[in-house]
Amino acid sequence: MAEIALTPPMGWNSWDCFGVSVTEQDVKDNADFMAQHLKHLGWEYVVVDLCWYAPEARKDSYKEPNINQLIDEYGRLIPAPNKFPSAVKGQGFKPLADYVHGLGLKLGIHIMRGIPWQAVDQNTPILGTQARAGDIAAPDDMCLWYKSMPGINMTRPGAQAYYDSIAQLYAQWEVDYIKADDMNSWDGDGLVAPYHTDEIEGLSQAIRHCGRDMVLSLSPGAALICNANHLRRHANLWRISADFWDDWEALKRQFEHCHRWVPYAVSGHWPDADMLPLGKIGIRGEVGEARLTNLTKNEQYTMMTLWCMFRSPLMFGGHLPESDPLSLKLISNPEVLAVNQNSTNNHQCSRTDEAVVWMACQPNSPNLYLALFNLSDDPSSVTFEFALEGLTGAYHFRDLWAGRDLGTHRQTFTADLSEHRAGLYKMTPRP
Repeated sequence: MAEIALTPPMGWNSWDCFGVSVTEQDVKDNADFMAQHLKHLGWEYVVVDLCWYAPEARKDSYKEPNINQLIDEYGRLIPAPNKFPSAVKGQGFKPLADYVHGLGLKLGIHIMRGIPWQAVDQNTPILGTQARAGDIAAPDDMCLWYKSMPGINMTRPGAQAYYDSIAQLYAQWEVDYIKADDMNSWDGDGLVAPYHTDEIEGLSQAIRHCGRDMVLSLSPGAALICNANHLRRHANLWRISADFWDDWEALKRQFEHCHRWVPYAVSGHWPDADMLPLGKIGIRGEVGEARLTNLTKNEQYTMMTLWCMFRSPLMFGGHLPESDPLSLKLISNPEVLAVNQNSTNNHQCSRTDEAVVWMACQPNSPNLYLALFNLSDDPSSVTFEFALEGLTGAYHFRDLWAGRDLGTHRQTFTADLSEHRAGLYKMTPRP
């Protein structure tokens, strides 16, 4: 797994805009847009989120116990043909993967921890073993918010074989990315879910042995620092917060999550600040009605700047074909994306309730990256003192968002920033 996701993955995820009702046409429309407008910048993953196997799932019903889910003879979830017509006759996601790959992109799917309740109810056999679904199910270890997938008791014969069987199926479909939900620790909605050590290891092992490279992303969050070493051994990315939506207060809380987790990021293994709720979201989504993001223009710049300086995976949440010009500008600036994809020593320098300063290095270069954040509700000047980072001499500054040079500065650099706005700069040493 160390040879994949060497830089933070960049792509699109269906959750923010289509929720549990995403269709094959929705996926193709966004893949087409990505291939035409964004692929050359490094955007490549197209991820189908929750309930692709549930024909009648709606946002007001999918949390009910024992919803209708489609399974094969070995108790493995398969796509619902009313949502994904190309999946008929046992083809699964292979035709959709072929379509996405034909565009030069990669396909991802969301899965839930555990085994479908239908498999347990029918006591389906587990591929390649004498065990059956009822032998491995742990009904008392059900997801707190999705009540159709009992957990798996990994101490039972056949348990690892079940995870092996689903990874083999996804490899046959030529899937490139797995977002595994209810695996990571979670704290939200007044509920706390545990970290599922055994099933994380089981799925990770299954993916390693399935014969195909697949990125493994663990949800939800917030991840616990005490699990950092285990997460880095078994996953390529993991969520560091509860679901992130288009809310300024939630964005402010991400600064502490990012500060705490940035020392644990290494190539191939990335703490994940969650999807980018940009552009047109809520079309058939989980939260709110169809809308352009509730984040203001300034707040959108702040979010993208933090995600890039933190080197979070970048997963666009809006319906790409209906994106507004600002959203597309935010995700298509090559100088900004370079910070996310190719920087080192990323860290927070200082933080108050009103202002935050982050820095990073450009590899194999004396150049530095500087991010200044105005968190206050009023326009304000944010100053970076060179001595804060032990810097001396003069530096030439370039505004990466504006694409313009700002001249040479010594000892300090000050940016006048609107409320809730961030600036991102490259610093080049001068004699």
